Amino acid sequence: QVQLVESGGGLVQPGGSLRLSCAASGFIFSSSWMNWVRQAPGKGLEWVSLSGGGRPIYADSVKGRFTISRDNAKNTLYLQMNSLKPEDTAVYYCADWAQGWGQGTQVTVSS
Repeated sequence: QVQLVESGGGLVQPGGSLRLSCAASGFIFSSSWMNWVRQAPGKGLEWVSLSGGGRPIYADSVKGRFTISRDNAKNTLYLQMNSLKPEDTAVYYCADWAQGWGQGTQVTVSS
């Protein structure tokens, strides 16, 4: 069955960095269009980034600070997050719209 498992979240100070991982199984990862989506406390879902058939795409709120990448040999999606801000605090999910979503990993940016 399809599984998406995020990891790498945690508590980081403003200006710090984290790298999230999403381990995928149960579908052909190499041809999938993979997204990162986040949900801040008390807010709705916000799409963050896409890795698909072309160049990666980013939300304006993270452009220049976050980098999405993937290792198709390891069936793993990554999100490198630099220059983190308190407003980046959220649960981060990886998702393939057709295959499903992971359970999420919490990122908290606070001093």
